[in-house]
This record gives sequence, C-alpha cells and structure tokens, in this order.
Amino acid sequence: MGGTIAALVAGGHAVTLVDMTTGEPTPFGSEETRAKEAAAAAKVLGVERVAVGLKNREVVHTVEARHRVAAVYRRLRPELIFLPYPEDAHPDHLAVTRIGEDARFDGKLTKSSIPGEPWYCKRIVYYFCTHLRFNFPASFCMDITPFWQKKLAAIECYQSQFYTGKPGAEAGAVVRYVSTISSYFGGTINRTYAEPFFTKEMLGLASLEGLTV
Repeated sequence: MGGTIAALVAGGHAVTLVDMTTGEPTPFGSEETRAKEAAAAAKVLGVERVAVGLKNREVVHTVEARHRVAAVYRRLRPELIFLPYPEDAHPDHLAVTRIGEDARFDGKLTKSSIPGEPWYCKRIVYYFCTHLRFNFPASFCMDITPFWQKKLAAIECYQSQFYTGKPGAEAGAVVRYVSTISSYFGGTINRTYAEPFFTKEMLGLASLEGLTV
C-alpha cells in the first residue's frame, strides 16, 4: 500500500509504519542491511517507523504481543489502522493481523498495565500482502496513479530482497507482480494504477465527491 501511504502523506496526514519484526532472518539479508533499506523506504514515503520487537518467523498471537501493540496505539493515537488481510499462507501475517485487531480492543481498557492513556481506533482497514494467489475480495480501491513512481522508489529500496539476492529472471519478479496487480485494480476503477483494500465494518460516506467514474 505504498501508493496510498504516499497519497495520505501528500494530503497532510501523519503516517507511521509499525515494524512488528526486523524482517530477519531471510536468505539474502542481514539486520544491518534491512534496517538501512527500511530507513531509506521511510524517507522516500515521508513517514516515521516504530519497532515492536517481535521475532521474525515466530510471531505468536499472545497477550504480551497484544499489549505491546496496544501501547503503540496509545502513543500514536491513530484514527485508522491498516493490517494484512486475514487470509494468508504466512503464519506471521496471520498472527500480526490478530494481534493488531485485538490490540485495538486492548488499547481502550482502563485499569490495565498497558502504558499510556486509553485509546480506541475508529476503524481497521485491511491491505493485501499475501502469499496466496487468489482474487482479492476488495471493498474499495485507492487511485495511486499520481504516486506510482514514489511507490516504486520505495519498493526498490529493498534491493537485498527483490534484486541482488535473486538469481537471473527472478530479480525484480516481486516488483513486476506488484505492477501487474496495481494495473489490474487500476483498470477496475478506470485509472492507471490502484491499490485494493478490504473492510469488515460498513464504510460511511459523507459525500460522493471522492468517487472515481
């Protein structure tokens, strides 16, 4: 959802990326390399990053993890939380979504040991970052055409994951896949590029002025 992040920042919204893990270990990276790449991508998008400190490949939906994230919500006090779509082959993604959902509830609790003042986020929106190849059941799409190049620039900060670590034709394959998906969903709303999102709760519109034709 890098294009949507860029659009939100351009619209004057404060956006913070919450890193649940460092992303390591991976076959091609290192802690130092991944930290540099993450910082570079954040700079491109104009956002801040905070770390929760969970262990990559071993993220578990626990009360402790929920309370760590709830403390982040209390500090940042977001109006919107974006989480991975809750159907995936990656166990970490599934656990992160459950943690993020339950932390929203935990964040409003009084008489708890969670640091900070109680806070309840208004809405959760799910983005599609999945290891499954299926048709995304999107509730709506964001036109990211004006921010396409910025999205690509942010993705390309992760050279170790998408380029230098990949052999031959595999180099850049993820970027090509993202381009295909963004083009497809752009076509569904008569735009060049778009990002799909899903919501469980009903969306309420104050007007129809923002709808694409």
